[in-house]
Amino acid sequence: MNWFKLSLAKKIFVMLVIGVAAGLYFGPSVLIVKPIGDMFLRLLRMLIVPLVFFTLVSGVTRMESPESLRKTGSFILFFYLLSSFLSALCGVLVALVIRPGRGAEGVLGTVADIAAQKYSVVDTVLNWIPTNPVEAMTNMNMIQIIFFALIVGVALLCLKEKAETATGFFHQMSDTMIKVTEFVMKFAPYGIGALVACLTGTIGGKMMVAVGKFILADYLAIVLLSLIVYPAALLIWKIPVFRFFGHIAPAMLVAATTTSSAATLPMEMNIAEKKLGIPESIYGFALPLGNTANMNGFAAALGVISVFALDVFKIPITFSTVAQIVFLGLMLAVGAAGVKGAGIVMSAVLFESLGLPLGLVPVLAAVWPIIDIPHTTANVTGDLVGTAIAGAKFNRLDWDVFHGKTGAGS
Repeated sequence: MNWFKLSLAKKIFVMLVIGVAAGLYFGPSVLIVKPIGDMFLRLLRMLIVPLVFFTLVSGVTRMESPESLRKTGSFILFFYLLSSFLSALCGVLVALVIRPGRGAEGVLGTVADIAAQKYSVVDTVLNWIPTNPVEAMTNMNMIQIIFFALIVGVALLCLKEKAETATGFFHQMSDTMIKVTEFVMKFAPYGIGALVACLTGTIGGKMMVAVGKFILADYLAIVLLSLIVYPAALLIWKIPVFRFFGHIAPAMLVAATTTSSAATLPMEMNIAEKKLGIPESIYGFALPLGNTANMNGFAAALGVISVFALDVFKIPITFSTVAQIVFLGLMLAVGAAGVKGAGIVMSAVLFESLGLPLGLVPVLAAVWPIIDIPHTTANVTGDLVGTAIAGAKFNRLDWDVFHGKTGAGS
């Protein structure tokens, strides 16, 4: 086995196994490797502010469509935002029923100062708006940074050609931060291995049970999204649900086996044209945009992760906290960077946004290969659902092709 030729996922898996074995064998003595894990967490924290700011601004500016597609593009964007919102809500609701973190409270410590705070809905919403964006970045107030990034992105969209230089700068900085993230993720197997070793050597079975419930909640959230939200959206626009899912099944299978939305994009486009009867003028805009900005599976996961983390750190869950979680699920899913390990990085962003320690990051990294399968499948499915609905809404969907009565037209 050539270690350097292994994929990132395989390296992480190998180091996870080594970390668990080391933790079980050495017990608390394994804490000698803790600095390696701490280094990885510091590298993650280093990424968070610039990565989120530049990728979000760049992502918003990339949403501009040609004049002829302005109306269609606005509808598709609205659908993607709505579906991400509903996905995050599904994740929160399922997690609130299962409460995967119950029974493991305090295992990783508590955050008493946050638990003692009391929020109102009005104050929470007002606190999303930064009075000083630089101060927000300095204090890593992620929700304020996200708000400011969205405003900047919209402003650049409105300026169009006048802001070409600035827009190009944000695109380049987004690409730069994604490359930096790739550099950091090369160290991830070793950092995660060390963190898992420390966790295994110092915690008991409570966390293992909690992790099992977390995986269950995550899968159930995707099931809820796939069996209720997507079919309901299709039925509103009178698209036959079973035939639709029959057409897109190959893309769902590729998504599940590769856990890569980008790798599935060519097949999605082929299915959109040859099986669903959607013209290139719609799927050529909707699918690439959805591939970048419509991460429904990830949004649902963030809802589950938030409730899981709040319970583990013994923080009361209030209505305003739930509202903040759903908003973060929407925004972080839209701004998720398209790099390997993005889920781990964005989970760290989520914890920073909620004022939580990063102690759960290695736990999530350990189970991410398992939960990434339904996430990617839900992401791809959501893209195709939105594209088909746009085709139906604007009377551009070829029903003869959809029902298999003829081949795709030109």
